[in-house]
This record gives sequence, structure tokens and C-alpha cells, in this order.
Amino acid sequence: MSAATISSKGQITIPAEVRNALKVDAGDRVEFVFIAPGRYEFVAATGDVTALKGMFGPAKKTVSIEAMNAAIAQRGAAAR
Repeated sequence: MSAATISSKGQITIPAEVRNALKVDAGDRVEFVFIAPGRYEFVAATGDVTALKGMFGPAKKTVSIEAMNAAIAQRGAAAR
């Protein structure tokens, strides 16, 4: 198990083995996800958005850019 100490400024140094396992480096983003009282999960937030493609299976219906723009314009007009 890896451990780190919190500095007086609230900063920690992530141990090298954890950085390597998460594939994070200087400048990368990480998130702290609340799990339960007193428990958080440390997650690398460096994934590429293209990795999400297909996450929900194939599209049931395709929509053109023109149809999307028309729907956005309609909603915008209705909000006024």
C-alpha cells in the first residue's frame, strides 16, 4: 500500500507507483469521487473523449447537424 503526507498547504505528492499505475504525469487532472462518509476514490481524469464512443451501444436513430441546429434554435426561441 502506498502512502503520502499532506503538506501545510494541503498538497500531497502522489507516490510514483500510483502515478505509473494510473498513467498520470505532471499537468494531468485527477478527480476525487465521494464514495461514502470518510471515503473517496482517486481517479485519473485524463481519458480522451473518443474513448467514450460506443459506450451506450449503437445509435437507435441518426440525427443530422441541421436537425440538431433546428432543435437548439427552437428551444432557444421558446426560452425567451
